[in-house]
Amino acid sequence: MPKADLLTITGRKSGKIDLPKEIFAAEVNEKLMAQAIRVYLVNQRRAKAKVKTRGEVRGSRRKIWRQKGTGRARHGDRYAPIFVGGGRAHGPTGVQNYRLKMSKKMRRAALFSALTSKLKDGEVLVVKGLEEVEPKTKEMVGVLQKLSKNWNLEPETWNLTIILPEAIDNLIRTARNIKGVSLAQANLLNTYQVLNGGKLILMKESVDKLKETFLKE
Repeated sequence: MPKADLLTITGRKSGKIDLPKEIFAAEVNEKLMAQAIRVYLVNQRRAKAKVKTRGEVRGSRRKIWRQKGTGRARHGDRYAPIFVGGGRAHGPTGVQNYRLKMSKKMRRAALFSALTSKLKDGEVLVVKGLEEVEPKTKEMVGVLQKLSKNWNLEPETWNLTIILPEAIDNLIRTARNIKGVSLAQANLLNTYQVLNGGKLILMKESVDKLKETFLKE
């Protein structure tokens, strides 16, 4: 079973903590992680582009020229797609569905791969007592400075993700305005957040929440 150092908010070691092997000692599947990230990013896309059809262009519906005798093709109004200023044929409608799907089993395997990879690279810290930090941004910055010494990071180079066991209002208000710091909930964690989130700081309770959420079946 993989283990990690359990740190206090002062950055000192306070023993070891067992991590679930299914989550932190899984097979690292890079192709599956890449697929999970692609699915996540594509599903953030929203169809914004839209063109007007000939029925939506405003203007007179008078017949552009008479039916016979001109030598030209017959037409109705001037808003057919072949005319300048007319509607557009087969353009984007604003309701396209770009969503991709991935099975729950594959999503979990990708997430476990990402967490295992981070642990192997030494980019995971487990901290206890983080909820006791005074709800002031300055206090949280001080705590993160002590913790980030484990990676020899300075505040201007921070790329940290704090993984909470649930939505803890005090911590969210305290950390959300710190540059280079992101917040995530253990039960909603995904592969993109893990791989794009830099160094991971897990609250001790978040480890139990990961087991409860992803290993309950």
